[in-house]
Amino acid sequence: MSLPTIRTMTLGIAQAHPIEHQTLVDAWRTLQRARVRYEDAGYELQTLRLSTRPLFDDLAEWPAHAVLEYVQERQLLLNELGIEYCSLGTAFAARPAFPLERLRLLGDILIATNALSATVSLADAEHGMRAEAALPIAQLMLRLAHETPEGFGNFRFAMLACVAPGSPFFPAAYHAGPASLSIGLQGASLITEALQTLQADGRRALDLNQVSESVSTLLEERVRPIVTLGQHVARDAALQFGGVDLSPAPMGDVSIVRAMELCGYGRLGAPGTLAVAAALTSALKSTSLPTCGYNGLMLPVLEDTVLGQRWAEGTVNAHQLLLYSAVCGTGLDTIPLAGDSTPEHIAHLLMDVATLAVRYQKPLSARLFPVPGRRAGEFTQFTSPYLTNTRITP
Repeated sequence: MSLPTIRTMTLGIAQAHPIEHQTLVDAWRTLQRARVRYEDAGYELQTLRLSTRPLFDDLAEWPAHAVLEYVQERQLLLNELGIEYCSLGTAFAARPAFPLERLRLLGDILIATNALSATVSLADAEHGMRAEAALPIAQLMLRLAHETPEGFGNFRFAMLACVAPGSPFFPAAYHAGPASLSIGLQGASLITEALQTLQADGRRALDLNQVSESVSTLLEERVRPIVTLGQHVARDAALQFGGVDLSPAPMGDVSIVRAMELCGYGRLGAPGTLAVAAALTSALKSTSLPTCGYNGLMLPVLEDTVLGQRWAEGTVNAHQLLLYSAVCGTGLDTIPLAGDSTPEHIAHLLMDVATLAVRYQKPLSARLFPVPGRRAGEFTQFTSPYLTNTRITP
């Protein structure tokens, strides 16, 4: 029995921007010590990440050139420390008073840096959706597509809707309150393991109540030690423990779609897929573990090899994935779009995601990848080890 893989341990920094150099150094050292304790316990911890308060809240009165200079200085420090993931938080564009022209600066920041992530909140529980913000967010996505290598800037950017602080996963992570530690799993293999206890082979339809029970039971058993160690690590570092995001994040051949198809309801996109998604989500929500973040099913097209295949085959599309988000996970994640997609088309997708989030008061996001120079029907040609390649569909 192998131990679960931990995708990320994320430390939320309480200090407001501008964050002092020593604060970043101390936070990074805390994460390094935490890594040692998890590795000594036999766990693979893939990434260490820092999450900050929303940049544009703290530096609302700063001129654009000063903000850009500040984040470039912090990027240099991140490079010195070897930090590859640091979130600048979200820009609360859903608030009526938020100046949408500030999003131009956010694009400048992401284009000028390589370890920094950021998001824009199009909708929240208090204000609902600010529809006029969708188009500038879409324009920002297109700008990142054409002004960063392979459009990879969009890997570090997303639209958020009703997403609370404290998620360990990027780019959605942003911080509020006292400094904290949260954990995100690479949990697709845990779902597969749970289904194997039911002799799942993909040829017979499993009882979905049994699926939920089996997954929930295994998560309790296998993740409880991770949580307990995280609570000890946080206490020793004078941090709050923010919880664990049980979302079964896939990675390449470690596929959540392969696990879903073991349930015996056909390939992803076939009738029954929504029911399977709901059953797995029910399991994630039913444990007694302290959770945070999405805590739901993740279906990132460009990060899951089998999902990329189903996308290329045309068995699933963006609106089907959005349908599944009604009962499960994150919204639209790493969706490949044609490079000549109009900003209006992208804005309408963003509005669909935000509308669903507001209607059901659940955290959803959209991380979209317009692919420069590629049209619908052509294949992506990403060279990043984090992304699979698939056909671009209309």
